Amino acid sequence: QDGSDDIEDVSLFDADDDVSRRSKKSKIRHPVASFFHLFFRVSAIVVYLLCELLTSSFIACMVTIILLLSCDFWAVKNVTGRLMVGLRWWNQVDDDGRSHWVFEARKVPAQGGKTSSEAESRIFWLGLITCPMIWVIFAFSALFSFKVKWLAVVVMGVVLQGANLYGYIRCKVGSRKNLTSMATNYLGKQFLRQTMATEDQAAS
Repeated sequence: QDGSDDIEDVSLFDADDDVSRRSKKSKIRHPVASFFHLFFRVSAIVVYLLCELLTSSFIACMVTIILLLSCDFWAVKNVTGRLMVGLRWWNQVDDDGRSHWVFEARKVPAQGGKTSSEAESRIFWLGLITCPMIWVIFAFSALFSFKVKWLAVVVMGVVLQGANLYGYIRCKVGSRKNLTSMATNYLGKQFLRQTMATEDQAAS
């Protein structure tokens, strides 16, 4: 592997699109996937907060948290993202040793309807965004309170959950160019809105 990354956007296999089209958008169609999407990551946070009360063994706490984080990384990357929001990402190495990042998104029906449940989508993105932010807070807390032994654990949480967050954001918005363009357009709209509001105030 020569370290160079090629970005390839492909469409996810559109199996069960007919079923998705017929089901209610507000209903949770994959309750087991929705449960485990939050279970592992929330359990890791709870164990981190309560481990010193539950046991005096740092090794046992560290192994438990890392196992929960690893299970969460695998489940979110390979299962819940595909089922709940129709997104999936991974890295593969071709015969030349070049690294390819592949980001998949389920095809949108021709009628323009949504293929994923709105309730599942909220659960997915809320868990995906909130938990990495909590681990970042834990990282700063461990750093400033000089809990060096916990720093490796919280860094593992930030890396594993941050990787899934980055991967799914790339799946959602497309290539790095699209991500930059999206941020630029948002800032441009905010600046234009603020300018118009200022002009209206000046005119009145």
